[in-house]
Amino acid sequence: MTTAKHNQLLPHLFRQEFAKMTAVFCRHFGLLHLEAAEDIASDTFLKASEYWAVHGIPDNPQGWLYAVAKNKAKDYLKRRKNYSDKISKEAGRESIQQEDAFEFSSKSISDSQLAMIFAVCSPENPPGSQIALALQILCGFSVGEIADAFLAKAETIKKRLLRGREKLRNENFRLTGLSPEEVDSRMESVLKTIYLLFNEGYFSRSNDQAIRKELCTEALRLALLLTENPLTNRPQANALLALLCFQSSRFEARTDGKGGMVLFEEQDMELWNKELIKQGNYYLVNACVGNEVSKYHLEACIAYWHTVKGTTNKWEHILGLYDQLLLVDYSPVAALNRVFAYAKVHGYHKGIHETEKLHLKDSSSYHSLLGHLYSENDAAKAVWHYKAALNLTRSKAEKETLQKEIGKLGVQE
Repeated sequence: MTTAKHNQLLPHLFRQEFAKMTAVFCRHFGLLHLEAAEDIASDTFLKASEYWAVHGIPDNPQGWLYAVAKNKAKDYLKRRKNYSDKISKEAGRESIQQEDAFEFSSKSISDSQLAMIFAVCSPENPPGSQIALALQILCGFSVGEIADAFLAKAETIKKRLLRGREKLRNENFRLTGLSPEEVDSRMESVLKTIYLLFNEGYFSRSNDQAIRKELCTEALRLALLLTENPLTNRPQANALLALLCFQSSRFEARTDGKGGMVLFEEQDMELWNKELIKQGNYYLVNACVGNEVSKYHLEACIAYWHTVKGTTNKWEHILGLYDQLLLVDYSPVAALNRVFAYAKVHGYHKGIHETEKLHLKDSSSYHSLLGHLYSENDAAKAVWHYKAALNLTRSKAEKETLQKEIGKLGVQE
């Protein structure tokens, strides 16, 4: 029984605490010793798995882990100092000094993680590498889990991470005392990485899951860290967090009991998380300070209107916001979403014409939308587009949804 309990608890604690330990150690050692920091954290959990299996789970599991991690870090520093003293003596240089004791207070952990976010989101690395590094270093994901998130081979992810880590070490970003200048220079990259991380989960490309909740949860946690620090508690950060709260509020309604996708119009609104909607409203109000209007502000407002029930002019508001968003940050996904809102305002017939002007014939979402718009008046064309979408998507959940929509139309082969 004890073994079963600790086998259940340790993976949960690993996900929660590994990245925190690594961040604190890196703040202490510097990014040049990133691997050493991760090794100490890994050894801590290895010792826990061995010790708890025999002696049982301690009364304060987190406290036990941090105490062991501290001792292992001190041993590492002692070995490094002995080696440095020896080298310094032979070279006639001054040896390094023993560093202060470690502190795993909530402030120390929060400050360390925040600094790590800004280190990982280096403009030197492309967005894909930033997300992969964030998942591994900030969220404790394995190479296999990251590969699943990207629908990529593990070897490809390994190479991406190796290149990204090399740039981190070479840059050796200072992890103590973030300055306003450093925040200004990297804030855009940080927000984009968290945004893309959430999207990897919310619009999952996994073959088996419509939503990767663990990715969304980690993005929410990182966005919350930004709003909790005076240096990074800025309108855009609040707007991003508002957006993530609104989107997350519909988790339970977006999938059915079997994990399949449920279209927005068919979602049970009673399943929407009212507390997350309330939090989204709070952060959206905080975001509306000054005159700044970013893509995150506009997307948060669009997500807000999606949570509003029974308003006659709801889709007019959403369409107007999408018109602004495309001017600020055009993307094919936003263009398709705008067309859906356009069809809700001006009718499906005009929506079809507006969609076809986009010429996104290699997109499953494009054909899926046309299938939906044609389904009212031309079932045969709707089925043709749904089948085109089926051939273009790799998502099992999306395939099942498309098959269900085709089945509803009852068109004979």
